Amino acid sequence: MTDFPQSLLEGYRAFKQGRFADESRRYRQLAKDGQTPECMVISCCDSRAAPETVFNSAPGEIFVVRNVANLVPPYTPDGEYHSTSAALEFAVQVLKVKHILVLGHGRCGGIKAALDPNAEPLSPGDFIGKWMELLRPAANSVASNSYMTDSERQTALERISIRHSIENLRTFPCVNILEDKGRLQLHGGWFDISGGELLMLDPESGDFEVMEEA
Repeated sequence: MTDFPQSLLEGYRAFKQGRFADESRRYRQLAKDGQTPECMVISCCDSRAAPETVFNSAPGEIFVVRNVANLVPPYTPDGEYHSTSAALEFAVQVLKVKHILVLGHGRCGGIKAALDPNAEPLSPGDFIGKWMELLRPAANSVASNSYMTDSERQTALERISIRHSIENLRTFPCVNILEDKGRLQLHGGWFDISGGELLMLDPESGDFEVMEEA
C-alpha cells in the first residue's frame, strides 16, 4: 500500500468523514434497495469532465458509462465484446431509465486524434484508432475544411460526434421502441472545460444552446 497515491487516500478520508457521513442514510438505503436512477449519461473518460461533478449529482442519481470521446457504437449483435452497448442494455432494460444524455466536452483528446491524419498508434493493438473509426467519415469531412481553424474543427467534430452517437442510440431496438412510445428521451450536451458552460442540443434546430444557470 506504500505506493498507492497519497492524494487518493486523503480524498477517501475526506469523503468518508464528509459526504459519506452526511449522506450515510442515503447510502444505506441504496445498499438495501438498489439503484433507481432516471438518467443515464454517456460521457468521455477524460478526467476533467466527470458528469457526477458537472451535475453535482447525489449518490444513485445518474447511471454513468464513460469511454474515449463519449461514443455510442451502432447496434451490432455479433457476439463480440461491447462494453458501452452492455451498459446501455442494462440501463434501459433493467434500470428503466427515462433519459439518456450523451455528454461531450471541449478539448477532447479522442476527437483531436480523429482529426490528425498523422496520428500514430499508441500500441500494436491501436485500440483508440479502431474506436475512433466510428467517426471516420465525419472526421475526414471536417478535417478537409480549409476555412476553419484547428480549434474550430475540434469543436465542430466534438458536437457532430454527439449527434452521431444519438443517431446510433436509435439503432438499438429497445431505445427506438421506447422513444417512439414517449417513455425514453435522448439528449445531447457539450461541456466547456475552460468556462464551465453547458450547452444542450436543441432537438428541433439541431443547434447547441447555452444552458442558463438559473
